[in-house]
Amino acid sequence: MKTGKPAEIGIDPSRLDRVAAAIRQDVANNRYDGVVYAVARGGVVAAHEAVGFADRASSRAARTDDIFAIMSITKTMTTAAVLARVERGELLLTTKIADVIPEFGIKGKQRISVAHLLTHTAGMSATPTLPPELFGNLEVFVAAACQQLPDSVPGSAVSYSALTAHAVLAEVVRRLDGGRRSFRDILAQEFFEPLAMKETALGRRKDLAGRFVPIVVRDRTPGVFQPELLEAMNLLLTAEAEIPAGGVVSTAGDILRWAEMLRRGGELDGVRVLSPASIRLAATIHTGTLPNNLFSYTYAARGWDEFPANLGLSFFIRGTGIFPHPFGTTASPSTFGGLGAGSTMFWIDPERDLTFVCLTAGLLEESRNFERLQRLSDMVLASVVN
Repeated sequence: MKTGKPAEIGIDPSRLDRVAAAIRQDVANNRYDGVVYAVARGGVVAAHEAVGFADRASSRAARTDDIFAIMSITKTMTTAAVLARVERGELLLTTKIADVIPEFGIKGKQRISVAHLLTHTAGMSATPTLPPELFGNLEVFVAAACQQLPDSVPGSAVSYSALTAHAVLAEVVRRLDGGRRSFRDILAQEFFEPLAMKETALGRRKDLAGRFVPIVVRDRTPGVFQPELLEAMNLLLTAEAEIPAGGVVSTAGDILRWAEMLRRGGELDGVRVLSPASIRLAATIHTGTLPNNLFSYTYAARGWDEFPANLGLSFFIRGTGIFPHPFGTTASPSTFGGLGAGSTMFWIDPERDLTFVCLTAGLLEESRNFERLQRLSDMVLASVVN
């Protein structure tokens, strides 16, 4: 991607400098360890910076080519594979999962559709009953998911499924592919390689392991995810692991390329992987005013009011109203992107033609991560002056 001076693309450089200064202060105050971030407008990169530590314990400084576990940003990539099958006429968003995975259609899951899983309205729990060391085995994981009971009637509530929904969706894609390829290879061959995302892989590819940023939970306040399980990802993310909901590793530069493809309507450098129509649908709110039950704990724990989930097809969307949101208070309502547990984010503001990628070292409890990212996002948005 082209690099340019911020002022040339309507960004005030002194205001943009506030972002790095704020991160440096946070790192100095031991709130978290470090950040690699990138800001682009109209496809021109105004900033790509590394601040603080990749690993505070070893005093390893953050670098722009650090490899991060991008957590649930992975879901947007699995979603792209699903949408590609819809575009080819191999799948409908209204297709029942049991039509492709017959063994899934038991215990009240017969009506669950592709769209239910993509919008987290299927009622599927975060994970099936399975030892964590088997989370990376897609075949075993899906077999366990098939035995689950739904937690709610499909379509009636937004219950964020941390791992289950997108594992099932990946298996749908794999079966439609005839079982010839692993899901890892499908993502690599259909998206990462065509988009020149050379440092992105499902699983911690061996050539990337030396630059991997350790997963350390800096804020161990009880919240959505158990700190011990998040840190266990350091061991679970092997080269062979296939976790379609949260198992991709990547750099800020590669995630910026992913975001740029989305901003441009599915094409980058002359290579088209999705249609504009698919991306518009994915970036449209499909959950109405329903709240995300994942954050119901914040009502008592943080004193937050109920707020809408604003989910598209796996994408988070800003929408309207003032409430906690990682994309910032001042983002345009159509702003959409991905979010990863306590640590990672990217968004595209179509009205401002602005993209922000933020990958962090030192995970925070999810509501406090929302506040961290909201603050940094609003600072980035405030740097756009014309």
